[in-house]
Amino acid sequence: MDLPAPLLLFLALSLPAWTALADGGRRIPTTLDGPFVPVTVPIYGRATPRNAVDLPDSDPRVQRRVTGWEPEQISVSLSATEDSVWISWITGEFQIGNDIEPLDPTSVASVVNYGISKEILTSEATGYSLIYNQFYPFEGLQNYTSGIIHHVLLNDLRPGIKYYYQCGDPSIPAMSTIHSFHTMPASGPDNYPKSIAVVGDLGLTYNSTSTVDHMMGNMPDLILLLGDATYANLYLTNGTGADCYCCSFPTTPVHETFQPRWDYWGRYMEPVISEIPIMVIEGNHEIEPQAENKTFVSYSSRFAFPSEESESFSTLYYSFNAGGIHFIMLGAYISYYKSGEQYKWLERDLERVDRTVTPWLIATWHPPWYSSYKAHYREAECMRVEMEELLYSYGVDIVFNGHVHAYERSNRVYNYLLDPCGPVYITVGDGGNREKMAVRHADDPDGCPEPSTTYDVHMGGFCAFNFTSGPAAGKFCWDRQPDYSAYRESSFGHGILEVKNETHALWTWHRNQDLYASAKDEIYIVRQPHKCPVKPIMPSDFIGGIKGDLVEL
Repeated sequence: MDLPAPLLLFLALSLPAWTALADGGRRIPTTLDGPFVPVTVPIYGRATPRNAVDLPDSDPRVQRRVTGWEPEQISVSLSATEDSVWISWITGEFQIGNDIEPLDPTSVASVVNYGISKEILTSEATGYSLIYNQFYPFEGLQNYTSGIIHHVLLNDLRPGIKYYYQCGDPSIPAMSTIHSFHTMPASGPDNYPKSIAVVGDLGLTYNSTSTVDHMMGNMPDLILLLGDATYANLYLTNGTGADCYCCSFPTTPVHETFQPRWDYWGRYMEPVISEIPIMVIEGNHEIEPQAENKTFVSYSSRFAFPSEESESFSTLYYSFNAGGIHFIMLGAYISYYKSGEQYKWLERDLERVDRTVTPWLIATWHPPWYSSYKAHYREAECMRVEMEELLYSYGVDIVFNGHVHAYERSNRVYNYLLDPCGPVYITVGDGGNREKMAVRHADDPDGCPEPSTTYDVHMGGFCAFNFTSGPAAGKFCWDRQPDYSAYRESSFGHGILEVKNETHALWTWHRNQDLYASAKDEIYIVRQPHKCPVKPIMPSDFIGGIKGDLVEL
């Protein structure tokens, strides 16, 4: 039925100006237009690479380019609020072999000189330093000790300002060149970073370099890395790598890891992350179990996290603000059970969020809850069972995940039901890692995995039982693309989030094979706080107190 002209005019004027038309006069859809009919994009031609080749250690982009105690692998990360940031770097060379002697972290100072003028760096901050070792009690395996890792917190910064800085030890002297970064805008419903890049499972391959080049072409103010940064654990300690560790090295006495890949990654990424803040959450490839049951040592040592500032006291989960957005970074490989510390911290953190100050609530962790690909299908179901109700009750708007090496965007969903108050789940595990791209779906013929293979091997437990209602009732998998899956495609790429105001955010996904400025998938994610009020969890909620109008799948 044709709408009358006055009504059409009213509807056009009711939309924010930026949602009306895309390039070429096409209107960008919004989540208010959904739920959408599921779309699967076929594999893009025979030339699309389904796996990737790692950069070799001979590539000049990963080789050491400094001398003596000069800083390298410099990076910026955010604190919990806009008035402070972390500066991190490494001095000295790593050592790998059988006869290694760790460096003394107190032998080089951790100093940052900074200011709003490149010519006069009037402020100074000092921090702390550390090293970490990787010792293997097995004959033939090489040990590793890192360079000296420095972390310095800069406080009392002004929001939305460009700062210049040098890091190092001025007494040697051994200082870096001058870098710069922008602080985040002040927290508030009208203040947002211009653009946020979202990438997962990046690795250090030639596909990774294409992803980073495309990402930088979109000029982000902040980078979210959703786990699996380096894939150092696809290598033996002698530097021999493979696409699949357990397939190629089934007889190793312990799962080895080639720690220099972390240094290569830090060197390659330095031109980007020394000027654009990066916030990281751990993936399964960061576990890297070592002797004495140590895990996540490389990840926890090399990055700086606002853990203490957000009162989590763990590098594996934390939160921070970026303008009017509150980000919650969760760990899928540490206890997520209601009785655990992470869950209790999450409750406290959510209770403190003031949605009049930070209207947007965004959560990230590594393995997705809602993915229709065969790879890792329903693998994180136990985490979903424990935490989904809590996140839903506090009105989380968007969830970003990696792990599955493909792209997928959901309709708004809660407990597998279409729900206008549920989050939009976006999987961006297609950064360019060495492992193969996910191309098969659980709803393909013979694509449904054996349920026993979806056991959570890291945390233990099996929670992915047959569906009890909807088109998949009585089955473990759907026989078609699930209704919660709005769009899926197997291609390497990255995403860009541009929050426009307290109700509208533009999401675009960019494939590596396309032109730099083009977006393959784009949508305005629209919040409806008047229809989806945030409420604290009450016991009745677990019996069925649901906020939105549910649609059975």
